[in-house]
Amino acid sequence: MKCLEIIGHDRRRLVLLIVICLVASAGILAQAPRSTSLRSITIVTEPSSTVWVDGVRYGVTDDKGRLVISSVLPGVRVLRIRAAGFAELSKSLPAASRGDVVIKPVKKADEAELAFQSAEKQTTIDREKAIAEYKRAIKLRPGYVEAHIGLARAYSERGDIENAFKSIQIAKRLRPNAEALAVEGRLLKDSGEEDKAIATFKRAIALGRGFQPEAHTGLGLLYKDRAENAGGSGDYYGENANYDEAARYLAIAVDQLGSSPDAMVIYQLLGLIYERQKKFKEAIAVYENFLQLFPNTSEAGAVESFIVQIKKQMNEPE
Repeated sequence: MKCLEIIGHDRRRLVLLIVICLVASAGILAQAPRSTSLRSITIVTEPSSTVWVDGVRYGVTDDKGRLVISSVLPGVRVLRIRAAGFAELSKSLPAASRGDVVIKPVKKADEAELAFQSAEKQTTIDREKAIAEYKRAIKLRPGYVEAHIGLARAYSERGDIENAFKSIQIAKRLRPNAEALAVEGRLLKDSGEEDKAIATFKRAIALGRGFQPEAHTGLGLLYKDRAENAGGSGDYYGENANYDEAARYLAIAVDQLGSSPDAMVIYQLLGLIYERQKKFKEAIAVYENFLQLFPNTSEAGAVESFIVQIKKQMNEPE
């Protein structure tokens, strides 16, 4: 999953991180996300391989080909591996899988896949080169859905919304695709068509059978924006109602993202929303879950300080 840029700001901190990539059924209520029943696995494959579980990107294997994923949801999951020079590989991850999961790609990538891999590598280095490589992949394989989605994301990041929409429409025509709908929802949101964005995000969630963290995140951000706009105009009922919706969707998002790096900013954003609503116990629970999943990250110290400050607020007289 690729991510959206998020800027969240209050008196204590500026959060500038990436999301929607830019969350375990759509019926989960707003609450602190759960971390029970999760399992830890270690992917063992080619060095520098990108690893996804259920479409959520968890990271890249080290120079020994290992990547620890400390928080995998229970049940059968879908594991996807992309190793440079090899064809992308997907396989089921059995419900009982724990510890080392060894996967050895064997099929060499064709020219279209090599172009796509090159484009993905360039997305954070040179966007124009990424666009050119996505186009090369599509020329070699016109029905390459993932390349059309990648091209749409790259156009969006360049601010070329018209071509982003064109690319995502092609991807949708080629194959019903929850990821394409999630990207389209973001494009609609960024274009100010909020009602259409909400409907599109919800279609993405339905197509993903409830699992679509990017769409849940998109809905959470949309309702967060609405809450802030309502609060700025003095509509405090609307502000709280929209914060409730934002928290509901972001809680699902972090639940589905597990220990993926994308979850870190969503946890902080969710905690901040609870703080603004003065739901201090819920905020502390969110931050404690963050520390359980990401204890050694650079953000851990700041999150610990958030908990300390909230507890001080709770002890202050009204």
